[in-house]
Amino acid sequence: MNIDSVNKALERSGDGVDMERPVTVVSRELVYQGAIFSVEDMRLGLHLHHGGQTVIRRQVMRHAPCVVMLVHDLKRDLYLIEREYRVGSDMFAYGLPAGLIDDGEDVEQAALRELVEETGVRPIRGDDMAFDHVGEFYSSEGMTDELAHIMIIRLGSWQSVERHFDADEHVESAWITWEQLRRTRITASNSMIAIQYEQIRRMKENGR
Repeated sequence: MNIDSVNKALERSGDGVDMERPVTVVSRELVYQGAIFSVEDMRLGLHLHHGGQTVIRRQVMRHAPCVVMLVHDLKRDLYLIEREYRVGSDMFAYGLPAGLIDDGEDVEQAALRELVEETGVRPIRGDDMAFDHVGEFYSSEGMTDELAHIMIIRLGSWQSVERHFDADEHVESAWITWEQLRRTRITASNSMIAIQYEQIRRMKENGR
């Protein structure tokens, strides 16, 4: 079934909104500006099949894109895990190295910078590592435009260097086995996408 037939099937349950046409921004107001994100209050016009439009109201959190990386030490078959406080879940949560993409960076540059800053892991040679780009996913597309670039970084060799945290950043990191990683309760959906991707790869590799 191609996307056109999918759309036709979906239209049969519609209420008159033409979802093939982009929405019109009726109004937008910046209601909050923080250090990491801002919030806009928007009124959006959805076009109707018979003409005219219906207006809906949404608030959206504007957030810089980020990178999320599952880091694999190929020689030891170990993976990097982190632990830090996450205010959304109000707990010291387990997860994968991640961070914001700075202006002018591509996703791989951002990933390597964040990897060094948070964990002190620096690849020794560019030809002794590989990026496996899993995909780009919205963290919660109903409320934020944050786009997470998820990848696996495979390291043949690396060196340990000094970490550089932000003033209010406190992160622990360690290398663990695949079985330890699988058994760790990770609640961040972006981290789980990377781990599930790696699970499929390992199963294929083992002929399962």
